[in-house]
Amino acid sequence: MLPKLRAWKESKHRKPLSLKGIRQVGKTWILKEFGRRHYENTAYFNFDENEEYKQFFETTKDIDRITQNLMMASGQVIRPHSTLIVFDEIQECNKALNTLKYFCENAPAYHVACAGSLLGITLSKPASFPVGKVDFMDVMPMTFTEFLMANGDGNLADCLNSVDDIGLIPDAFFNPLCEKLKMYFVTGGMPEAVRMWTEDRDVGLVQRALSNILNAYERDFSKHAEKKDAPRLSLIWKSIPSQLARENKKFLYKAVKEGARAREYEDALQWLCDSALTYKIFRSTAPGLPISSYDDLSAFKLYLADVGLLRRLALLDPTAFGEGNRLFTEFRGALSENYILQALSGQSEAALRYWATENPRYEVDFILQHGNEVVPVEVKSEGNVRSVSLRKYKEKYGAKVKLRVRFSLQNLTLDDDLLNIPLFLADHATRLIDLAPARLSQHFTAFGTV
Repeated sequence: MLPKLRAWKESKHRKPLSLKGIRQVGKTWILKEFGRRHYENTAYFNFDENEEYKQFFETTKDIDRITQNLMMASGQVIRPHSTLIVFDEIQECNKALNTLKYFCENAPAYHVACAGSLLGITLSKPASFPVGKVDFMDVMPMTFTEFLMANGDGNLADCLNSVDDIGLIPDAFFNPLCEKLKMYFVTGGMPEAVRMWTEDRDVGLVQRALSNILNAYERDFSKHAEKKDAPRLSLIWKSIPSQLARENKKFLYKAVKEGARAREYEDALQWLCDSALTYKIFRSTAPGLPISSYDDLSAFKLYLADVGLLRRLALLDPTAFGEGNRLFTEFRGALSENYILQALSGQSEAALRYWATENPRYEVDFILQHGNEVVPVEVKSEGNVRSVSLRKYKEKYGAKVKLRVRFSLQNLTLDDDLLNIPLFLADHATRLIDLAPARLSQHFTAFGTV
């Protein structure tokens, strides 16, 4: 994230920056750290903690007046070019949001970055946001590779980063990486939970940190959602583990509440998606481009933003860490799927989809648009890695399917057009997918010479 922020600072086309991401994902920390490293000072204003700052944006759009008032009220220094101005929880002050337009147009010498836990909700109401006048960056939970770095396992992270060919990972790295991945399924990627483990090695503190985060989200339901939607949000939220525990993980409103109907709950569901707390994955009817044009809007699956939060919401005890591969296989591999979804979402501009047929029933966990190719992806977390659905998908769509991907606990291999990626390499999936065509070309060239 810091390299991206440096590029923003140095860009001649820089606009005020908005960091989007769920509550407690680390937006505030990363902005303060960026300011500490790359500016003379950081002027920090939190509109949730200090509501008095809001009044400076009520009566004027003049940037000089606003900055003078902020400096006098806070005692902080604001200078063009050398100060990073941070507006935190900016969704609490719509006038400040609108003022970003005037920072962009009239005062580009000021470096302004803002963050908010529910900016996605604000963005869903365009009238309240200065469209075209703001740069955006998404802050996601820590990846497994970042977890390794925080955990003092830089050598294992270097191993993942150095994979530049499709070949077996030595056991000296493979086995420890599988064990570390189990711990990542316990903590997830929320910085506070990771810190509780990496600094204190205390699973109890990890549990408490995740519970506190989940409780904060539920408070947001009551505080920020429409009054009619708050109880529905809570019901949907609490139903997600049971939705994913079924063999067919397709979201069912009747699993939220007996007699529930889509029209009663769809606004609440959209709120969860806009807030980035959940991923909504539509069923795809065919591997075509653009991938969105083949969405079946009536069928979707719902995952959480973080695998650790899903584990905690499901009340799966961390003791499962010591029970073989149980964390990977629990409630039909939903944790593994959620983990893969997180990893791939950070590498792809297009949202993921899934593919399924009803009779007979086949399902491919995810459909990934990579460049101009549509890649089917299956997640296997048990010993049986037979990919029946991937095979049926290939039979159905033939030449349209250049490569199939399977994530599993087996080693890195390419068998014809089936690329098996170990679960712990998910952060590097698109790089490995890019390596596959050269290997396939070598294979077919050799086969043609026989």
